Amino acid sequence: MGHINLPPPRRSPPRPWTLLDIAAFSLFAASLFLLLLILTPLGDHLAESGRRSLATESSPLRTSVISAVDSPSGGSGRVSVGVCPTEDVDYMPCEDPKRSSHFSRDMNFYRERHCPLTGETPLCLVPPPKGYRIPVPWPDSLHKIWHDNMPYGKIAERKGHQGWMKQEGSYFIFPGGGTMFPDGAEQYIAKLGQFIPIKSGLIRTALDMGCGVASFGGYMLKENIITMSFAPRDSHKSQIQFALERGIPAFVAMLGTRRLPFSAHSFDLVHCSRCLIPFTAYNGTYLIEVNRLLRPGGYLVISGPPVQWAKQEKEWADLQKLASGLCYELITVDGNTAIWKKPREPSCRELGKYFCPVANHDDSSEAWYYKLKSCVTQGTLTVEISMNNLPNWPERLSNPSPRIPLMQTGANVFEADTRRWGRRVAYYKNSLNIRLGTPHVRNVMDMNAFYGGFAAALINDPVWVMNVVPAKKPLTLDVIYDRGLIGVYHDWCEAFSTYPRTYDLLHVSGISSLIRDSSSGHTRCHLVDVLVEMDRILRPEGTVIIRDGPDVINKITSIAHTIRWTTEVYENEPESNKGEKILVTKKTFWK
Repeated sequence: MGHINLPPPRRSPPRPWTLLDIAAFSLFAASLFLLLLILTPLGDHLAESGRRSLATESSPLRTSVISAVDSPSGGSGRVSVGVCPTEDVDYMPCEDPKRSSHFSRDMNFYRERHCPLTGETPLCLVPPPKGYRIPVPWPDSLHKIWHDNMPYGKIAERKGHQGWMKQEGSYFIFPGGGTMFPDGAEQYIAKLGQFIPIKSGLIRTALDMGCGVASFGGYMLKENIITMSFAPRDSHKSQIQFALERGIPAFVAMLGTRRLPFSAHSFDLVHCSRCLIPFTAYNGTYLIEVNRLLRPGGYLVISGPPVQWAKQEKEWADLQKLASGLCYELITVDGNTAIWKKPREPSCRELGKYFCPVANHDDSSEAWYYKLKSCVTQGTLTVEISMNNLPNWPERLSNPSPRIPLMQTGANVFEADTRRWGRRVAYYKNSLNIRLGTPHVRNVMDMNAFYGGFAAALINDPVWVMNVVPAKKPLTLDVIYDRGLIGVYHDWCEAFSTYPRTYDLLHVSGISSLIRDSSSGHTRCHLVDVLVEMDRILRPEGTVIIRDGPDVINKITSIAHTIRWTTEVYENEPESNKGEKILVTKKTFWK
């Protein structure tokens, strides 16, 4: 069969692009790019690049401020720190979701602290949200706060039926409920009291893991039990911010790959109410961390999954087996709530298989960026610091901790430190016009706490104190917990794990020592960075008290003027070192 010869196809010449074609293509490209930003990590990377660009742009300002305050004349009047963008009203440098998105999700590593380098954080003052007011004073704040101070209604919408919180007019109202206790924390605590000696003075410090808005910790205060509550920054966004606005001790943290920043054997009670921590995962790593934190003779309460929870029978069986292997006594299982008691000393043969090898031994109180372990570090003094061997509250406040003799300073320094801070706090109140003991001050932080003497001197005031032990200094946090106070480890060359505007008063003795390397004597960061961070976490009209040598106080005064603080410099109390000055500053309420 012959082939048919067809004529070659005729191709029309390309049609020139019209203005309408260009506009349509541009619209399509823009839509595609927007989808890429939303559906891929590209948006996060660009946002992070934007932040880095902003940090780069702020570097000249940071250099100018540092040069001014370091000059012999301290010429801070020539420069001032500007205001951050309005969208940064809740900015937390070390818990920035845009930064965190670049890290691994294994064991929730991405939800832990990830801090920018010194100088990388934009040097600016975090503004208050529109409509911000001075917070509702304690104790009214336990039940209501101003809506406009954190206008985020997601928790109220999702958890209102469980009694967490709800909006009423210009307030958020807190009925005191929780997912596992929708009828109220008081009723729930009374039920726990049937099995735990809550009212005896035996229990003083508690840890609430995954606390929500911290109603459990808030109502435990009525029993003279101070609770450290924590939760990560997550989809609820502001649960810890709500807790602190209410005047309840709390901070942002995630139990992921590192130890929580507490000393060993700190808490008399550890509580989890639907905290959803997989305690037996990763060879029991998370329950072993709880064991590190719980004082011998202390109590562990897990309310919610997996305790007798549908479709989690294996997880519940594994939890019971691991707790038994750690020698814990199961006190009761009441519905979905289980209560265990930790032994005062190793009391079962099975525990031996969980001990860390000698080569893997460490100081169990090391906890600043310290990797979690799936084995139990054998400690010392476990019996001496057990529940029944420490005095009941409040006697334990003034009794030297059994752990003090392990340090070079000893019990005599503890007693002298307690007397010293009693005199100093009395001087603050009587001579410096500090509003301690009034409704104006509720959330207090001691940035260089040592043995907690400052906090002990305030024990009769309507305040709670976050005692911060710098991670580069002697680890005295265990002494603070042994006397019935609370606190954390922290390095002040990084941002603290809290939201902006969460403390009424910041106190620091020896601020220059917080940034100095003890071995070389060199500074690791600049006081400008520390004070801008202090401004971030301080509420408008909040107070700062700084004690240090005259040269340091002069430099701090210069920095304070660049960030809109008012300042007054005082001589110290007559009984103290004459080479020290006291700077009292106030954060102005600017909008």
